[in-house]
Amino acid sequence: MENSGPFRVLVFSKTSAYRHDSIPAAIKAIEALATSMKLFVVDASEDAGNAMTPSSLAQYAVIVLLHCSGDFLDTAQVDALQQFVRSGGGVVAIHGAAAGLYDNQWYGALIGAHFDMHPDPEPGRVQVEQAEESMLNVASGRENWKDEWYNFRSHPRDNKNLKVLLRGDTTSYHGGKMGEDHPIAWYQEFDGGRSFYTALGHFDEAYADEWYMDQIKNGILWAAKRQPQISRPQPDTTDAAQRFY
Repeated sequence: MENSGPFRVLVFSKTSAYRHDSIPAAIKAIEALATSMKLFVVDASEDAGNAMTPSSLAQYAVIVLLHCSGDFLDTAQVDALQQFVRSGGGVVAIHGAAAGLYDNQWYGALIGAHFDMHPDPEPGRVQVEQAEESMLNVASGRENWKDEWYNFRSHPRDNKNLKVLLRGDTTSYHGGKMGEDHPIAWYQEFDGGRSFYTALGHFDEAYADEWYMDQIKNGILWAAKRQPQISRPQPDTTDAAQRFY
């Protein structure tokens, strides 16, 4: 892919199980990124029959799997997604996408780990790993970030292909089952392409938050093999109640 001109991004948000209320807010936020940056253009779809075919996917550099859940693709559509990745395509998977296609081993490896359960949402602390080396270029964590703190069916550290970006500080919230080391965002070179996953993003408020959307932006750019724009936001110590309510 030439590193010039806008590239195309498919935001795909079909659900066959739990459906997140934040899907519309997320689509609007990613569309706003495209408008402001002028580096990519966005199509949004939930029509797997038309969108998840080899010919349709060939026009995109990145697919954003936005809260996709359950068996949201059939066998032929998974094959098309696999062909897209093996042809060098990028995937950005957000939050609920880890609860998709539980019986498909390839999809689980693409995401990095499958969702298991989460405790009740509450504010907690996000810690940064590989701050100077990661593709997100995030120099600071986040205090009082309210989200669903996902636990996974396998520990992300056991997947040696993953490069962990963010961890949840398990002393700052309840219900973590991953041990003291709780990865919540990572990226990888995978099967010819690239994938980035974040477990954050349950609530609408995330998609109006600069710290969070900067990660989505850089995830898209990295997955498309474009150089992410470095951003060094400062830690936010705003009380969660003031920020969200």
